[in-house]
Amino acid sequence: MVDRKSFMQVGHKGSLFSSFLYFDMSFMVWVLLGPLAVILAKDFGLDAAQKANLVALPTLGGAVLRLVLGVLTDKIGPKLTGQIGLSLTLIPLFWGWQFANTMGDMYFVALMLGIAGASFAAALPLASSWYPPQYQGLAMGIAGAGNSGTIFATLFANRLAQHYGDWHVVFGIAMIPIAITLVIFSILAKDSPNKPAPKTIAEYGKVLKQKDSWLFCIFYSVTFGGFVGMASYLTIFFNTQYGLSPVRAADFTTLCVIGGSFFRPVGGWLADKIGGIRMLMVLYGVVGLMMAGISTLPALSLTTVMLFVAMMAFGMGNGSVFQLVPQRFKSEIGVMTGIVGAAGGLGGYFLPKILGNLKLSTGSFTPGFLILSGIAIGCIVIIAVVQGQWKRTWIGEGGKVKAAPSNMDTVQA
Repeated sequence: MVDRKSFMQVGHKGSLFSSFLYFDMSFMVWVLLGPLAVILAKDFGLDAAQKANLVALPTLGGAVLRLVLGVLTDKIGPKLTGQIGLSLTLIPLFWGWQFANTMGDMYFVALMLGIAGASFAAALPLASSWYPPQYQGLAMGIAGAGNSGTIFATLFANRLAQHYGDWHVVFGIAMIPIAITLVIFSILAKDSPNKPAPKTIAEYGKVLKQKDSWLFCIFYSVTFGGFVGMASYLTIFFNTQYGLSPVRAADFTTLCVIGGSFFRPVGGWLADKIGGIRMLMVLYGVVGLMMAGISTLPALSLTTVMLFVAMMAFGMGNGSVFQLVPQRFKSEIGVMTGIVGAAGGLGGYFLPKILGNLKLSTGSFTPGFLILSGIAIGCIVIIAVVQGQWKRTWIGEGGKVKAAPSNMDTVQA
């Protein structure tokens, strides 16, 4: 069990807070097009598939750029990488504010917002490298709770657009918190002396030859991809399925997002306590059941409750996955964060595409949610198959930290 008092006595508080703030504000910007998509769809005359494509593009950009930032994190350190990421994030915001008047402009802005999504590859290693294995779940959960930045986007983006009568202004206003975060991050963040020595890109390529790398990519593509994909698409879903106004649809999205945002640290903490494997088995089961229930398209109130529970499970699943990753890949945590995070971004890219394209082709959201349910159940099957080998090689009972280091990993993150 994690002793919170002991946790407060180790690590580096400034870096942990900086990681959270960097991730929080970047996440806010990353999903900004989600709530705005309903308004943009009217201006540009978008159909269901085009709306889904617009909100999916930032996650695609984030998926690709996380690999780049993952390598940079190991080469130049997470602090400098984070400073570069925050600085570059200002570019698409400025472009969206001043120059975005065509769909071509919006596609450019959407892809470039992926820079903010790539923050994952620097923020989490910055926090992780300061804490020993028994505190990894909680530390990564606190830093990862920065996905709560989604709430600011869903709560304020459409309100600001409505207040000013122009959605362009929202991008300009978003530059302010990013600039403030850059200053705070530069002052408080500090690279850990325990950071593993940089390796060549060829050496990191060897990580991808290991089966476990791909398994973690699958698991995170469902948990994180589910969260960010839903956060980006739910405003469209509520607007299309239940006829809610842009502001009200975004408010309902906010309610659902709260579940995933604030329960991520709980997922990490519980994973430390009872094991990441046990947590994921339960959480994927919850997601599978909720997605199947939502596929029946019940009343708005019941749908909202099920989406809240599903998002809560996604968020806790994110914390649980990253309770396991540092145990398995201690000396490659930077590049693994980038690789696994990229997979999460790809999951977030495909989820809106699944829902939007099937809605356009079938006229209903039911097939899309049924597919998502099947994917979650599939993850349970995979874990059931591989957990035996994991217990024999690198992990403790249920996914808890192994009592003694295995031969596979002896370097602490």
